[in-house]
Amino acid sequence: MKQPRNKWKFRQRFRANAYGWSASTLATQRLKEALSEIKAVKRKDPVAAAEGAIILMERIWPAFAHIDTSSGALGNAAAKAVQELTGIIVAAPVDEDEREQWLQRLQQAIANDGVDYLGEVRDRWGELCGSAERASREADSLLPAVRNVWSQSQGGYFSGTPSCLSCLLVSGRYQELLDLIDEAPFVWWHYRQFGVRALEAMEKIDEAIEYAEQSRSLNDPSVVIARTCEGILLRAGRADEAYLRYAHDAHQAGTYLATCRSIIRTYPNKEPREILQDCIDRTPFEPGKWFAAAKTLGFLDIAAGVASRSPVNITTLLRAARDFSEPNPSFSRASAMAALHWMSQGQYYEITDRDIRQARDLALSAARAEGSQSTLEETSQFITQLAESDGTDEFVRRILQMQR
Repeated sequence: MKQPRNKWKFRQRFRANAYGWSASTLATQRLKEALSEIKAVKRKDPVAAAEGAIILMERIWPAFAHIDTSSGALGNAAAKAVQELTGIIVAAPVDEDEREQWLQRLQQAIANDGVDYLGEVRDRWGELCGSAERASREADSLLPAVRNVWSQSQGGYFSGTPSCLSCLLVSGRYQELLDLIDEAPFVWWHYRQFGVRALEAMEKIDEAIEYAEQSRSLNDPSVVIARTCEGILLRAGRADEAYLRYAHDAHQAGTYLATCRSIIRTYPNKEPREILQDCIDRTPFEPGKWFAAAKTLGFLDIAAGVASRSPVNITTLLRAARDFSEPNPSFSRASAMAALHWMSQGQYYEITDRDIRQARDLALSAARAEGSQSTLEETSQFITQLAESDGTDEFVRRILQMQR
């Protein structure tokens, strides 16, 4: 093997058996550092960066082999890194001979990979070939093994199947790809996704959407399928249809705010307020979940509305009441009163007397800040009713009575 074009710092941190059982966090950090090093080189020398990407891929499994991956954190980090590394290799401008050497090294890295860290490489093998002609030759070399395994009575598994499908796609052999998928003993999304992309390339948009929808089942990734269908419709200029059919499923994120922001970024021609309201309408039984998103996006009237209709995390409500006590007393009062209302309904576990007193004081303080005697009287009457009502949680009623 010829000497690499760059001396990589990450090599010493990715030696075989470099990490122990509990080193998931450290390994994730080292992976991010290595990726950053490669991306920095890419700006000046994309070929050297691609070489670095291959070196790193060759070392991921040997270095991480003994790490406990049960939390999924390292696997997710590796998947994201390999996705970027694959893109760097695909984009590198090299001649056919050098790319052939790269492919051979990647094949060996895949063969050595113990937990499929390099699954992305197999899925994009056609792109990594660098040309439709090279991808077509690779497809021809893989097709006999795919068909042989699928012809077995129980339908075996061949790790080169995604690579074969990818090569058929990149080489433009779309109908052959669709026919091959039909031969599979069972069809799952990992195979069908290539057929979806083939139909889109053939400009059969509706057929691509239907083909993707046929993949929905208990074990297939519904969010990924929704994102795929949304992307097809957006690229076809059918944004309104994409929004109505797939936006809310395709952009599920870790928080309601992140979900809403993702949709807003994808559909810049739609009003953010309308998008937020649509999100709320899709969860009619728990609109309060969108309180923080509405507040952060600046739609305070919507936030106050959902807090009045559905329980919101008590800490979130009290924080909003404090934070807006000066810039927006009306919203502060609404948040504090919502907190009192849901506490009185027994909606929270382990609330403290401090929570109750704080909500009461914030509500009254905000009412005074609004400067309206009728507002202050309304707020005081609301608190008094809670303190005297038999329907109020006993603990909340007792604390409010003590404050009178």
